[in-house]
Parts: sequence; C-alpha cells; structure tokens
Amino acid sequence: MEIRLLKPGYKNNEQFYLDFLDGTLNDKEEYFSEERVYIEEAPNFPIYMGRGSEEEKRAQFEEAFQVIEKSYIHIDREQMMEEIFWHSLLCTKKRDYILSNYPKVKESYSDFQNIVIKKFDWENYIYKCVLGAQYVEDNVSSDEKEKYYNLILDNLDLYNYIIKYSIFRNDKFLINILSIIGDLELSDILKAKIKGRDDLGADERYGRRVIFEFNKSYPIVMSPMLEKEELQEYFIEYLGYYRDTSDIRKKLVLS
Repeated sequence: MEIRLLKPGYKNNEQFYLDFLDGTLNDKEEYFSEERVYIEEAPNFPIYMGRGSEEEKRAQFEEAFQVIEKSYIHIDREQMMEEIFWHSLLCTKKRDYILSNYPKVKESYSDFQNIVIKKFDWENYIYKCVLGAQYVEDNVSSDEKEKYYNLILDNLDLYNYIIKYSIFRNDKFLINILSIIGDLELSDILKAKIKGRDDLGADERYGRRVIFEFNKSYPIVMSPMLEKEELQEYFIEYLGYYRDTSDIRKKLVLS
C-alpha cells in the first residue's frame, strides 16, 4: 500500500478539514509532498478512546494493541514514530472508517483536530498504543504479552505519566515498572486517590506521585538504567512517602 505523505501546514487549515469531509482531499495535490511510504497492509483499529464506558475503552485499547503489534510495528521505527505518517494514513486511507466510528468528527473542526490530527505525543491514543506494543514486542515473550498489555491498561494513569517524561520513555524502565506492579499486586493502590494531604493537588494518585519522585530524584538516581531489584527498592521507598508500605514489605519477605 502506498501512502502519500502530507506537507506541513494542514494542521491549521480548516479547508483541509472540509475537503476530508467531502472526500476530495486525495485529489488536492497542494496538500501532498513528493514523499511516499509503502506498507504491506493497514488494517483498521481504534484511534480514539476518549469516550464510552471504561469497559468499552479497555476493549478498544486491547484491539488497538493487537492490530498494531501484528501489522504496524514492523514498519521502519523512525517512520512509525513520525506524526506525519499517522496523519497521512488516517486522512488519506481511513476516512470512511473514521466517519463511521467517530461521527463527532463531522460536527466540528475542533473534534477533527482532537481525534484525527492530534499532536503525536503522550496524549495521543495511537502514540500510547504504538509505544506500548513496541515495548512489549521487544521485551516480552509471546506467552506473557497479554499479561503486560493488561498491566498497562490496569495502570493507564501511571503509564501516561511514564511516557510523558522523555527520560522515562524507554522500554527497560517501563517493563521493569510493570513487572514490579504485577509482582507486588499494586495496581489498585497506585490508581487510588491520596487522601488527607492538603499540600497536594485535589486529584493526586499514588502512582503519579511515585513517578513524580523518580523524576525529582533524576539524575541523582539514574532510575531508567537500574535493574529491576534496585528499581523496586526505590519504588517502594517513594510510595512510602505517601502511605505506609509495611504491608508491601511483608509481602516481599513472604515471597
């Protein structure tokens, strides 16, 4: 499949949106560069999980992880992490799928910007899924992939905070953190709200604060480079700043 790459300038062009809606975008040469990307297949997958029940969102994430793992992560990695590739694919090849599955796009230009041509960073759902699928594929055996995808989804708030910080956006750190959470069964604790701390924000979660402490201690503590056992000690220490961790340490002794 040939994908023609868009030229810069489309993101703040409302006419581009109108041409997408009426199906004439592919006929407008002024939107395209001379560059092409060739991929074997480009199956549909959920691109936006900002609406629906928690069960529906989880199912959409699971589908996206599976499709991206099978059909997209074998694309040249530099290309796969380029915003222009995904926006070009969505706008030139996925119009019917998008309009059918995300009808809000028809209602306003801002919805189109938020769903289809959103900046390709930690807040973008495709970005979240591409990064997660790539890290799991590169570091986890086939029989454990589902376990790690579930750990990401059980800890999505913490996952977002990890990939938000460039220093933590590496596969070893993420997989080690997920392993620690899974081994110590910390998911419910980490996504719980912190209570009784007036010095913190109104919606602080334990997981966010642990990642905050890792960020604050860097580079004194080079956490992205640590082995799992040492990372685990710091993880429990930082969690201990916000709650009693004697139950977790007891679990470690008994394990």
